[in-house]
Amino acid sequence: MDLDLLSTTLTAAGEPTYRAKQAWAWQARGVPDWDAMTDLPGDLRAHLEREVPFSTLTLEHEATARDGTVKALFRTADGRPVEAVLMRYRDGRRSLCLSSQSGCPLTCTFCATGTMAFGRNLTAWEILDQALHFRRIEEVDHCVFMGMGEPMMNLDNVLAACERLPDLGVTHRRTAISTVGWVPGIDRLAKSDMPIRLALSLHAPDDALRSEIMPVNDRHGIMDVLAACDRWYDRRKRMVFIEYVMLGGVNDRYEQAVALGRLLDRKRHKINLIPYNPTDSRYDGSSPEAIAVFRSVLERQGYNVTVRLTRGRDIDAACGQLAARAGA
Repeated sequence: MDLDLLSTTLTAAGEPTYRAKQAWAWQARGVPDWDAMTDLPGDLRAHLEREVPFSTLTLEHEATARDGTVKALFRTADGRPVEAVLMRYRDGRRSLCLSSQSGCPLTCTFCATGTMAFGRNLTAWEILDQALHFRRIEEVDHCVFMGMGEPMMNLDNVLAACERLPDLGVTHRRTAISTVGWVPGIDRLAKSDMPIRLALSLHAPDDALRSEIMPVNDRHGIMDVLAACDRWYDRRKRMVFIEYVMLGGVNDRYEQAVALGRLLDRKRHKINLIPYNPTDSRYDGSSPEAIAVFRSVLERQGYNVTVRLTRGRDIDAACGQLAARAGA
C-alpha cells in the first residue's frame, strides 16, 4: 500500500490523521482487503477502495515448492517484474526474501537475475508490499534482502521499508541486507540507527577470480569492501555474514579455502557456504564432498562455518535463481 497516497487521500476527504494509522495497523496484521478494516466507516472504506490500490503490486503467478517454500511473481503498476520468496523452516521460522530492484544492474555471472534487463529501483511501498503479500498468508518473523537487485544501490527505499517491518512481526535484528560489496551503501548502513545485519556476497578469495565472477569487483575490490565491512563492524559490534557460493572447479579448491581463511577475520566474520543452484550460467555446483572439505579447512582455521539449507530449488526460488519466469 502506498502510504503517502493513503495519507493525502484521507486528508483530502477531511478525515482525521489517525485514520492512516488504523488502516496501516490492519494491513500489518494481514487483512485481505479494505472491507476487512471494520473500525473504518463503511463509506470511507468504499472511498479508499476506489482511490487507493490495496497493493502497489499485482500478483501474476505463485508457486509452492515441495519443501513449502512459496515464490511470488508480481508486476508493478508500470509492468516491471518482481519476485519474492517465503521460506518455511521446520523450527517454525518464516523468513522473507525480498527484492529491492526489478532486475539487477550488476550482472554477477552465476546469478539468474543478472541475465534480466535491469528495470528500476523499487519504491519503499513496492518493497513493503512483497512482505505484506506473504503476511496475508501467515505470520512472518525474519527477512533478508537477497532477492532481485543490489539493496545498497536503493538503500533509502530499503531502509524506509525496514522501518515498517517490525509492525509485521520482523524485528530489525532479524533483518539482513545482502550486498555484493557496494561500499557507499555499506558505509551508509553503518550510520543507520536500525540494528540491521550485514551480509557480504564474496565468492572468491582474490580479486582476479572475483572480478571474473562478479564484475562489480573492478569497481570495489576485495580489500576496499572488507575495509567497509570493518567500519560497519566497529560501529555495530556484530559479525558480518560472508556468503560464498560453491562453484565446482572454480572457487572450491583446498588452497582457495586456505586463502579465504587468511583473508578474513574469525572474530568479525561468519562464513555461510552456499550450494550452487542451477541457472542457465556456465557453472556447475561443487560436490557435497568438496563443500565438506572446504568447510573443514575453514573450521580448522577457527571460523564459524555453516552450509546453507537450499529452499525452493524445484520452483527456481533458491538463492541466485530469481529471474521472473512466470512458468516456474
